[in-house]
Amino acid sequence: MGPAGPTGPVMSREEADRALERLDAEHEAVESSLLALQDHAGRRLLEGATLTGTTEHRWARAEAAITLLWNAFETYSRTLETARELRARRRWPSRDDLTELTRLLRGTLTVAGSALSGQASGGTEGARLTQGPKLAEEMTLGQLVERMNEWYAQALDVVAAADSVWSALPARIDLLAAELQRVRSLAHSVGVRPGEHPAGDDLERTTAELTTLRAEVVSDPLAFWAPTGGSSAPGGGRPDTSRYDSAARALEDVRREIDAVLTVRQDAEQRLMKLRDLLSRADRTLAEARSARGEVLAKIAASEVPAVSGPPTALQEQLATAADYRRHAQWHRLSPLLESLEQRAEDELERARAQLSAVTAPLAVRAELRGRLDAYKAKVAQLGHAEDRILIERYDVARRMLWSAPCDLRAAEDAVLRYQRAAQEALAPRQHGGADGAMNMGAE
Repeated sequence: MGPAGPTGPVMSREEADRALERLDAEHEAVESSLLALQDHAGRRLLEGATLTGTTEHRWARAEAAITLLWNAFETYSRTLETARELRARRRWPSRDDLTELTRLLRGTLTVAGSALSGQASGGTEGARLTQGPKLAEEMTLGQLVERMNEWYAQALDVVAAADSVWSALPARIDLLAAELQRVRSLAHSVGVRPGEHPAGDDLERTTAELTTLRAEVVSDPLAFWAPTGGSSAPGGGRPDTSRYDSAARALEDVRREIDAVLTVRQDAEQRLMKLRDLLSRADRTLAEARSARGEVLAKIAASEVPAVSGPPTALQEQLATAADYRRHAQWHRLSPLLESLEQRAEDELERARAQLSAVTAPLAVRAELRGRLDAYKAKVAQLGHAEDRILIERYDVARRMLWSAPCDLRAAEDAVLRYQRAAQEALAPRQHGGADGAMNMGAE
């Protein structure tokens, strides 16, 4: 291969020197990029890994691009070195020297097909080699630099994206797997096992997912790269951690479940004692309601008294089951049972109290009527009507009804109201007269 004829007029000495200076700078930049790519940790990992899927496909193309890069760089370097040597022969180059320099620096290079077998282009999977091999291709040094930049971008996209994924995911997966083993040990200690508790099944699924995820990340990192622009290079995308995040959330849910079970193990006896106390209080309240119902039926007539339910035997049986779970350290079974029992025991106590209130309501009505009757009698006596015959008769009628058994509450209430009205009628003239007397005294 060799340079073809120049295009355009022969360069002057100053133009040749400026072109050499520019090409030297480009050569240095390309060389630095190639060496950095050669030393890139992602490239070394890709070369030593057993790849699959998207990464295997794109790395094969990237390796071809790297080979083309080095071959093109060698061609570029040789041509530039030849031009440097020619320029260094004389301080003031001859016409023939300038013609040759023009041919080298502006002319086209005939490059063998083995060195340049294709051209890079963009696409959803990064730059690809889309043209078939050519026996030879001609281009200027400037065009060769542009072509090398394309191949470099293609290779760097793959290397940088793979390195970003490998840097982000495997270590995090390993840390999560270590945490999973810790949670698994805790789960085993409290009886949370696969097939016996949903959290145990979740642990098995999460373990399998992490194992599969790590293997896929190691062999096909580019399958976990989410581009956010036209490039996969840093800043043009990010590792896709969605599957890892889902596994982490699942493990956190299991950990919270295990923590709840551990809490049950720590305070199970205290909670069982509280449950026993609640159910005992509910039982005593129901017993009191049953006793009160008999008293009401004996002392109150013409009143509907609700029936009282029996003791909470079903809850007592479940409480015994909970105690058995505690004795056998079946914490994963005890945890949901205790939560259910605590709510139901509170409800049972409230229900018992409500039944006692409903049963004793007639006695409360009778007590209120007795209090009202005595209060009016005291007021009547205070105002000087203790010997009023009508009031004495109506008081005696109401008192006999309220202090007799069984007591007819409706009739007794009517009797109290009659006494109350009679007392108000007896007191009204006195109160009115007192007011007139006060007015007369004021007039005097």
